[in-house]
Amino acid sequence: MVRRTYAIIVAAGNGHRFGSPLPKQFCMLGDMPVLGHTIGNLRSALPAGSKIVLVLHPDYFGTWRETAERHGCPREDVLAGGGASRAESVANALDVIHPEADSIVLIHDGVRPFVSGDIIEGLYAALEKGAACAIPTVGLTDSIRETVASGISHATDRSRFRAVQTPQAFQSDALVKAYRHASESGFERFTDDASVLEDYMPEADIRLTSGSPYNIKITNPLDLKIAEALL
Repeated sequence: MVRRTYAIIVAAGNGHRFGSPLPKQFCMLGDMPVLGHTIGNLRSALPAGSKIVLVLHPDYFGTWRETAERHGCPREDVLAGGGASRAESVANALDVIHPEADSIVLIHDGVRPFVSGDIIEGLYAALEKGAACAIPTVGLTDSIRETVASGISHATDRSRFRAVQTPQAFQSDALVKAYRHASESGFERFTDDASVLEDYMPEADIRLTSGSPYNIKITNPLDLKIAEALL
């Protein structure tokens, strides 16, 4: 039997870098905004009874309620206010839900609308085998080079690296302790949630699972066009 699951969707960005009047999570993708697809696909992939927590900037609470109603979007179970950084936003969500001991917490980007059941199943399998954290990843296809401070670069073996996706899955006890520790040291230096856990528990068992090239993150307007093609 799958343990109690909490899924935190982080969508607290203000959209300034995207170049649209609204944050990218509210941009239309087919017949509903990106965020509607993200919530709907995640809900479909999760076990019944899972609780979805959506983190938005408080200024956009009303925008989301109106947009979701207008387009018939799937909805979250709990709405939480975002912070000044991604990590602070996740910490806020954890404070709101207080996940019970021995539960599972997934943390997902609000602008990854194509999460699939296969990805979720791989994460659960890793946690049930004892991992503290499971991360979906994909291999790199481009050649890569490493740069140094002097401006010189060196060819690097791309097979040694993986591109990280979300949702990232955690044993709740370890995640809560890691975020409590991060709140004391500062949230700004963390770019993903596994990094928060690794900073608190350097020897933590962090497993890499199979992601998908279709599990794209919408970062710029071109990504939105790719998402429209995938849809």
